[in-house]
Order: sequence, then C-alpha cells, then structure tokens
Amino acid sequence: MEITAFLERKLARRFRTYDTDGDGFIEREDFAQAGERTTKAFGLVHDDPKAVRFHGMLLALWEHLVSVTDQDRDGRISVEEYKRAFANGLLETPESFDEGYVPFLDAVMAVADEDGDGRLTLEEHVKWTGALMGLSEADARGIHDLLSDEDGLLSTQALLAAIREFYFSEDPAEAGNWLLGSLD
Repeated sequence: MEITAFLERKLARRFRTYDTDGDGFIEREDFAQAGERTTKAFGLVHDDPKAVRFHGMLLALWEHLVSVTDQDRDGRISVEEYKRAFANGLLETPESFDEGYVPFLDAVMAVADEDGDGRLTLEEHVKWTGALMGLSEADARGIHDLLSDEDGLLSTQALLAAIREFYFSEDPAEAGNWLLGSLD
C-alpha cells in the first residue's frame, strides 16, 4: 500500500489517539487505560458483560496490532513502525478491514449505544470518542454533525463507512477523513 502524504497525516493522527499517555509509543497499557476510561464513562462496572467483551476486544486489537507492527519486538509500537505496517499491507482492502474491525465496533457500540438502537446520540458519541481516543468535544461534535442523520443520530453503518473512508479514501472532501478531527 502506498502511503501518500494525506494517509501519512491520518495515520499520525490515529497513532496519537492510541498513544494515550503521549510518550511517543503505543503500549498495551494505553489500550487498557483507554478501555477503563470508556467503560467508566458509561457507568459500567468491571464485570459487566458489555465491559468484559469490550476490554477483551480492545486487548485483542492490541495483540493483533503489536504482532504485525512491533518490528523490533520491544513490546511497544513507534509511529514509524505503525506507518510501516500500513505500507506493508496491514489494511489490504475495505473487506479485509471489516473482518477485523466490525467485531470491535460492535463491542464499542454495545458500550456506547446506551439504548441499544444501533445509533449514537451526540452525547454518546462525544463520550465514547473522548474516553477511548481522547478526542476533544469540539472534534467529536463536528464529526457527529457530518455523519449523523436528519434526526441527529449516528448509525453503526454510517460510523463504519466513515472509518473505512478514514483508512482508504484519499478524497479530503469525504467526511470520514476527518473522523478524528484535525489532522494537524
């Protein structure tokens, strides 16, 4: 996969959302802390089945990510390793991406979609993106406005389409490319 300048900016932004402690590396603890923040934000206790599933999926995502990106096997991922993994085909096609990402998104939605209707309110979207990825409220509100339907709700399908655009679209006009807010 060619890493264009635009994709490089998006990957650098995504890396920063993973690197919750800002030390320049993604580590297992970043994922664990993000999971704790997220389930606590939604008032879930540690042994709630939704929390257990979410934490399991999050740590499985970490294990997969570290197994394919941590080239020096030091148990952490640098931004260079992260970008190199994409260049080497970490995400080959939108379909292969879906195979790995849809179960994780389902676990996120089970936590964040408090009424279980398959659509996120603005408040739910702001809460999960802030807790899991450290997005600012302004960025979360902006992307929610771009992606939500006429009722102001963001469906699982619309969110998945935006995530695909983030990784696969080179068109800056596509809303998904701004899924994490500003790329600067």
